[in-house]
Amino acid sequence: MMSNPVPTDLTVHQQSRLLDIAFDDGAAFTMPFEYLRVYSPSAEVKGHGAGQEVLQLGKRDVGITDLEPVGNYAVKPTFSDGHDSGLYTFAYLYKLGAEQGAMWSEYLRQLEEAGFPGDSGRAPGAAIPGAPTKAKSCG
Repeated sequence: MMSNPVPTDLTVHQQSRLLDIAFDDGAAFTMPFEYLRVYSPSAEVKGHGAGQEVLQLGKRDVGITDLEPVGNYAVKPTFSDGHDSGLYTFAYLYKLGAEQGAMWSEYLRQLEEAGFPGDSGRAPGAAIPGAPTKAKSCG
């Protein structure tokens, strides 16, 4: 991974609610809007310090209504639920893409632990739409 990967292509797919992003080091990721929303880097979600994170509920059908560039280092999405205070640096987007499987599993675990196992609309252990899946062997 390069120290400062820069997006070379970014495509918002409204109907499937997916964001495709390719980086100059050859990496490419597809991330659902729900995933981006629940891992917003904003203080509203992350809090102002460790242990102050706010579990996001009911974001399965969230959309992105706008995506604006911020300088040469970030993008600022506006989500259909009105959330628009997260600045997603290119480095953070890369991290979200690279660690999507583990981070999504952690989100589902937190939902279940908080008593909301069906809130994401997916069963525990279910794959996140757009996430890479393990190849199955036929044999």
